[in-house]
Amino acid sequence: MSLLLSGNEAIVEGALASGCRFFGSYPITPSSDIAELMSLRLPILGGKFIQMEDEIASLGVCLGASLTGLKSMTATSGPGISLMQEHIGFAAMGEIPCVIINVQRGGPSTGLPTYPSQGDVMQARWGTHGDHPIIVLAPSSVRECYFLTIRAFNYAEKYRTPVILLSDEILAHLREKVELDENVEIINRDFPKASPQEYLPFDSSYDVPPLAPYGSGYRFHITGLMHDETGFPTADSEQVQRLQARLARKIREEDVRDVDARFMNDARICIFSYGSTSRSGLRVVNELRRRGEKVGLLRPTTLWPFPYEEVKRLSRKVDVIYVCEMNLGQIVGEVERAAECNVGFIGKADGTIITPEEILCKIYQ
Repeated sequence: MSLLLSGNEAIVEGALASGCRFFGSYPITPSSDIAELMSLRLPILGGKFIQMEDEIASLGVCLGASLTGLKSMTATSGPGISLMQEHIGFAAMGEIPCVIINVQRGGPSTGLPTYPSQGDVMQARWGTHGDHPIIVLAPSSVRECYFLTIRAFNYAEKYRTPVILLSDEILAHLREKVELDENVEIINRDFPKASPQEYLPFDSSYDVPPLAPYGSGYRFHITGLMHDETGFPTADSEQVQRLQARLARKIREEDVRDVDARFMNDARICIFSYGSTSRSGLRVVNELRRRGEKVGLLRPTTLWPFPYEEVKRLSRKVDVIYVCEMNLGQIVGEVERAAECNVGFIGKADGTIITPEEILCKIYQ
């Protein structure tokens, strides 16, 4: 089925197709369309929508719903994401599946509510304190808003982890034709095979232990403290190390890596971009290819875990990588860590998109 959708509408369609049946949020520009649509669509499907008093409570109710077995999602923007950080850490520690949509806008603080940005990239990875696992996806089209939302739910359920989808104001309100795939793979969390008496919610013999829903006869403890296999707090260094090691290894970069590499076989110049900025990057690559220039595009749709090995491998083939992002320099630092070639930066944080002309000027200066 083909539909003309905005990015926010495509996220809603992807969430519902994934089996999302709980949505809790607090309205904030430019993500409010998502809440409005979920409030209309979820009750029809037997799901639950609730508007909370703030973003802290919004993610809190999503985590509670997830623990009862419901696939849950919230949507917000930069200021709301800042408020959610403690609960993001709790979800990582408690291994509670959830999907968090961040429709980025200019910051810091209230910033530019109706203008785009990619200023939340490092916050998405390191916003909450401590070492913690998380997956961050970045769509660059309305179509990807749909399919990456489905992937976000699949990853959340498969790895028992919070997953963040980084959209932005441009994608939120851009309209494109999307072919909805009714046969897309949907992953559901594993139900424990052990009896309620033998069940260990954080069993270290698994990288990702099965999760029993509350209300199904299984009783277990969830805490933000370091805990043992039963879920109860511990400060024993051996058990803490075992938990930390399992959390660190359960999401492997090679398992969730997704990098769109175009014209990289013979490229001498690489444009590295993600999200809506990559649309300008691809335009430049196509234009320079028509002129006979050997230019390629590297576009990760999984931003975190960052594809260090892929960047390192491809950097050996090129003379320079130009990193394009709507901020003052965030993901460029990760590219510099991985690359074995020169790295240039094209960025700004004034609420306007990086245009193809700006990229061309940088390349030819």
